[in-house]
Amino acid sequence: MSYVFGIDGGGTKTICILIDENRVVLGRGEAGPSNYQTQGIETAKQSIEVAIERAVLSAKIEPNSNLNIEAICLGLAGVARPKDIEIVQFVVQNLQLTNTLPVTRSLLPRNIVICSDCAIALVGGVGNPVGIAVIAGTGSIVFGQNRQGKTKRVGGWGYILGDEGSGYDIAVAGLQAALKFYDGRSEFTVLAQKFQQHLGLNNLEELVEVVYRRGWGVTEIAALAPIVDRAAAEGDRVADGIISRAVAELTFSTKTAISALFSPTEEFEIVTIGGVWGSEANFRGRFESAISAIAPNAKVILPRSEPAFGAALLALNALKN
Repeated sequence: MSYVFGIDGGGTKTICILIDENRVVLGRGEAGPSNYQTQGIETAKQSIEVAIERAVLSAKIEPNSNLNIEAICLGLAGVARPKDIEIVQFVVQNLQLTNTLPVTRSLLPRNIVICSDCAIALVGGVGNPVGIAVIAGTGSIVFGQNRQGKTKRVGGWGYILGDEGSGYDIAVAGLQAALKFYDGRSEFTVLAQKFQQHLGLNNLEELVEVVYRRGWGVTEIAALAPIVDRAAAEGDRVADGIISRAVAELTFSTKTAISALFSPTEEFEIVTIGGVWGSEANFRGRFESAISAIAPNAKVILPRSEPAFGAALLALNALKN
């Protein structure tokens, strides 16, 4: 029996899944962040190691049995260039499992797969590497791969340079609309009242203190996106316009990926991943309608499995090559 690790490493947490050659999940472990770009190499290494240890311990392996790990796939945020892959390879080479764990490793170089978190999100969401993942959470990115192995990435440039259609993008647009109404520069929107109530402000001018003086970052601001979505669902025209624009941005990014990877009549799946899709304002339904006009044979789906499972599947595929 062959066993592999699949690792999903991001800016907030790292997840490791242990599966066998029959795709049966034996263990799962979670640890801290492993985006080495923001956390540093040592922190990333430690998080990966802890996640692996916890996955093995959760598997409840018999004392006299021994698992031989033959492949590992790490899908990590911040891994986009050959230099990034070299750095992560160094991290993997220096990973040491504690002697108390009933696991040995026989990892050949070709069985160590290092890729972006987008790639494992696609494989986990669809169940294979062919299709498109449209990720819209705090940030946003579109990633796809066709049957010939060609890949295409659209967006994902971060909150300053891009991330259109993301939670951060929606929240900022909502805050700006509320302040424009407060100034008298635009039409009425209930967003002004909703933000004021949610944040416990005496008036919207106190947003300056909240956002700037308290040092709010991307995560805190993006967390306000559901307020915009809820206002849109309740019929606020300004909020609805913000949601419509976000859908249009993600649709255009997806169209760009489709044009680069698939023929007009080709069948493939598009998996939607991230908190933005849990909308009360029919965000996903609007997106599906727009996509059907662009790619009538494409099917928009919910994720079948989590990204870490996608990483484990890529590790299994490495054993076959």
